Amino acid sequence: MKVALAQLNYIPGNIRYNTGKIITAIEEAHNYGADLVIFSELAIIGYPALDILNMQEIITECMSAVKEIATCTNEIAVIVGGPSHNTGVYGKSLHNTAFFIHEGRIKAMVNKTLLPTYDVFDENRYFEPGDTFFPVDFKGKKIALTVCEDIWEEQPCGDKGNVRLYGVTPLDELMRHNPDFIVNIAANPFSHSRIKIRESIFRENARKYHLPLISVNQVGGYTDLLFDGSSTVIDANGNVTEKLPAFEEALRVIEIPSMASGTPEENSTDVFPTIHKALVTGIRDYFNKSGIKKAVVGLSGGIDSAVVLALASEALGNDNTLAVLMPSCYSSSHSVTDAVEMTRRNNIPHHIVEIEKARLAFDGMLSPFFRERESDITEENIQARIRAVILMAFSNKFGHMVLNTSNKSEAAVGYGTLYGDMCGGLSVIGDLYKTEVYKLAAEINSTREIIPVNIINKPPSAELKPDQFDTDSLPPYEILDSILYRHIELERSAEKIIAEGFDSDVVNKVIRLVRNNEYKRRQSPPPLRVSSRAFGSGRRIPIVSKY
Repeated sequence: MKVALAQLNYIPGNIRYNTGKIITAIEEAHNYGADLVIFSELAIIGYPALDILNMQEIITECMSAVKEIATCTNEIAVIVGGPSHNTGVYGKSLHNTAFFIHEGRIKAMVNKTLLPTYDVFDENRYFEPGDTFFPVDFKGKKIALTVCEDIWEEQPCGDKGNVRLYGVTPLDELMRHNPDFIVNIAANPFSHSRIKIRESIFRENARKYHLPLISVNQVGGYTDLLFDGSSTVIDANGNVTEKLPAFEEALRVIEIPSMASGTPEENSTDVFPTIHKALVTGIRDYFNKSGIKKAVVGLSGGIDSAVVLALASEALGNDNTLAVLMPSCYSSSHSVTDAVEMTRRNNIPHHIVEIEKARLAFDGMLSPFFRERESDITEENIQARIRAVILMAFSNKFGHMVLNTSNKSEAAVGYGTLYGDMCGGLSVIGDLYKTEVYKLAAEINSTREIIPVNIINKPPSAELKPDQFDTDSLPPYEILDSILYRHIELERSAEKIIAEGFDSDVVNKVIRLVRNNEYKRRQSPPPLRVSSRAFGSGRRIPIVSKY
């Protein structure tokens, strides 16, 4: 049997667009001689559609799209994901369904059984779980058709190890019918720490049931979530025989059962080339899908804004990326010259807007009220907010969107100014710790020096007062990021982190800062998610809490 894997990039809620892509891929697969073409989970509506799923007119349009797709299946079968009505007498109004369509009609509907509610997922909010298990018959073969989580028998949960979250294993139920191979349609978000975990899940299932396994995943940027695709074929011995490219649309026809000898495992531990590609994809898709053409970046001469500018120009093109330099009396001369040098060598347009007059004007306006008090963070924050006003003025006047340049370390401990340097429509590096930003900068410079080495080598500083460095307020980033990773990603307590050899005062200070700055993070732009625990929908902490 010839099977086509269709790894496509969808737009949530745009049923006409998604259906058009699906039908084009069906025709292409048919021209390649495929018997069956497989699309990803909820492809018709796009994943995640969130509360769009509550709009009845959208669900009606989805069902019309299924019928339209069916008209293209006289000579080829299709597996495609979409929402369907729950016709039972109780439960949520929808199922998350894999449609098997052939000969002009729906021949089977397999409803997702395991509905994740951890991390970024909230599927139980919208869907009723499936509770029947049967194979799909096609060309004399029985297909064990599953939807994403239905093959994740266990979930890796940090220090807790592997944890069973569900009381049923759909594949165990399907094996009672002696299927010939497994198909899993998925919408599995990218996380650099879960790439190998995901593949190991596929391998383990193929080996456990001694059946070939095909997994088709969507690709592209969906606001904050990134999907790498990496659709995979595993033989019955657990060997990877096919893998589609990461962060690219692709259609590939394979033979089932595959006779390939398997592809070698990737042994590289360097995840930053993939993170680089992920962030470029996230920026490009955010702009393309929302219809925005150009970005503006506040370029300070520091590492964070330089990395964001490099990623933006790669994603959108130099002509669609504007850098605005906003020096004050506290800005070092090398910060300005380094920033200008970066724009020059990369042919990126830039403007220099001096903020000193505005800073002095604010000092003059407020001095009658502040004269009895020493200068402090108030005056520093005013500078950051002046810069935000300027960036938003460029955004409003020219239709550019401001890209935020804050990193995860700053967001974690509140080392950023609300309505100042935290402004923007999208946080590009908001899921990268500061030490990871440096590693990404090295990756960006791996083929040529896009970011001047002076920017990378200088000590980090906000340059909001004389001789200021980040270490005046924070531990060195190597220590800070190690503590943050253990507390945020691994959910370790202060006691456990201190037991690993970290200074107790530093640990308690860092964790206190994390807890006290939830209100800031809640008002931040969405960060492009590349880790297993990004701020935002995947980490839900009350703003006011005691724990």
